[in-house]
Formats: sequence, C-alpha cells, structure tokens
Amino acid sequence: MNDALPISVHAVGRPTVPVCRMPARFRTDVAYFGASPIAGEKRLPAGEYRIDPASIADWLVAGVLTLVSPLDATHVAEVEITEDQERFVHWLHSHTITHVRVE
Repeated sequence: MNDALPISVHAVGRPTVPVCRMPARFRTDVAYFGASPIAGEKRLPAGEYRIDPASIADWLVAGVLTLVSPLDATHVAEVEITEDQERFVHWLHSHTITHVRVE
C-alpha cells in the first residue's frame, strides 16, 4: 500500500456507519486515541483500536490529547489535536463509535 494514499477508518461491527477517510499519517496517530487495554481483555487484531467514550467528550471540549511517556508515566504532555484528528473525533462522537479498524 502506498503511504501517500488516504486510509480508511471503519467502525467495527457497524457496517452502516460511513467510513472516515484520513491522511496516511493518521495510521500512526490513531494509537494516541486508543484506550488502554482492560485487564483480561482479549488482544485486538492489528489495526484495531478501542476508544474510551469518556475520552471522546474530553477531546471535543479540550481540543487536546494527553500523552504519557512510555518510559516514565510521570511525564505527561498535552498536544493540541490537528484538524484531521478533530474531524476523526467528531466522527467518533456523531456515530457513538468505540471500536475502529484502520485500513
């Protein structure tokens, strides 16, 4: 697949929800929106992410992502979401989506 081409984000198990087209760079950005795994939860297939519904509301209001360093959980940064990321968050919110697949 050519990374210059847009990617498609699908609502898993929701075939009637329209696909959200995102730029190729979103393939890495989407991880910032994924919820932490729940203890005992089965690992998702590659390219799938669970989204915390409470976080969607926070992203809409604050317009920022809170990023935690994988090396030191005490170091947290807030990063303003981009226009494309904001469009993704609105898509999640308007369709009540909590599980996505990136293709």
